[in-house]
Amino acid sequence: MYGKIRTDLQKELQALKEAGLYKEERIITTPQGPEIRVSTGETVLNFCANNYLGLSSHPKVIEAAHKCLDEWGYGMSSVRFICGTQEIHKQLEQKAAKFLGKDDAILYAACFDANAGIFEPFLDKECAILTDSLNHASVIDGIRLCKAQRFILDHMNLEDYEAKLKASQGAKYRIFATDGVFSMDGDIAPLKDVCALAEKYDTMVMVDDSHATGFMGKTGRGTHEYHDVIDKVDLITTTFGKALGGASGGCIAGPQEMIDWLRQKSRPYLFSNTLAPSVVAGTIAVLDTLSETTELRDKLEKNQRMFRKMMTAAGFDLRRGDHPIVPIMFGKFDNDAPLAQEFASKLLAEGIYVIGFSHPVVPRGQARIRVQLSAAHEEEHIHKAVTAFTKIGKELKVIA
Repeated sequence: MYGKIRTDLQKELQALKEAGLYKEERIITTPQGPEIRVSTGETVLNFCANNYLGLSSHPKVIEAAHKCLDEWGYGMSSVRFICGTQEIHKQLEQKAAKFLGKDDAILYAACFDANAGIFEPFLDKECAILTDSLNHASVIDGIRLCKAQRFILDHMNLEDYEAKLKASQGAKYRIFATDGVFSMDGDIAPLKDVCALAEKYDTMVMVDDSHATGFMGKTGRGTHEYHDVIDKVDLITTTFGKALGGASGGCIAGPQEMIDWLRQKSRPYLFSNTLAPSVVAGTIAVLDTLSETTELRDKLEKNQRMFRKMMTAAGFDLRRGDHPIVPIMFGKFDNDAPLAQEFASKLLAEGIYVIGFSHPVVPRGQARIRVQLSAAHEEEHIHKAVTAFTKIGKELKVIA
């Protein structure tokens, strides 16, 4: 039975390799950090992790997780409503809700699960979802699991946003769903305009802020703080697996009644094991730290602006923005996909760990290397990265 699909998959995999689109997984042999060691033995600078605040291996987070293992055990072996809730789970929900400026929060094993479980409990076929065309795959999959009408919006096109809001006015309930930051481009959603439109057309707003929570906005609350619309965004989904410690887990934060309803009806919450206690404790330690000081988000902001300025001066084509995701674009070259892969491989030999992205992860003709800055990077790390980019850029004739 496996024979035919095996042959077909072998051909398809070979085609991906020949087109330069096959994604290889590099193995690292150390904890996550600004410097890591890869399986071939080299120590390299890591510029492709979501470790925005440098907390993935922070001593305070590790200490909290170790202590929790002794106090609360390894795992709960159950879903929440049976026997899978501990006191610390409620503590994290309260702290996450307060940090995000909402009434309450509900925990999930991952933000992918949160996005999979957020739409279906509220929206039926008489309702409508308006979704930006570049939303994360988890938002797209969550919408697919829902019977509501779908209106796919041109990316960050306010005229199209309003046109689709007008076209969907007959729906019982409507929700506008968007990433706070779009992960492949570093684009920041225009939430002030989105919320104004949503208020005009009586529509709820949901934001996946996975690439913003902890460092966007003056105190790191996210894109809703960055745009000063904390009280106008209804639902926020986010992850604990990026800036907030980098392990796993996520949550939905919002009005009390909506969170209460999700506890009754959200399938990924009802039928998945509770988040591991050690992850809960580590995330609590992170939120406590970020509530006390903005030192890490301030350093991250400084680092990303320094890198953008230096790379622009070197002659590279960057996606403009104000985020630590900095895409270096290769779309003007005919061989953009294999070129991005080759560039990333040569950078690894220079001690810089980055990944080339191409179709289907990004649209055809928009291959890039997505650099991600961290508060754990020091100035010498950034200078070394720019020097390596410049050397390889000239070698491959990407820059003059």
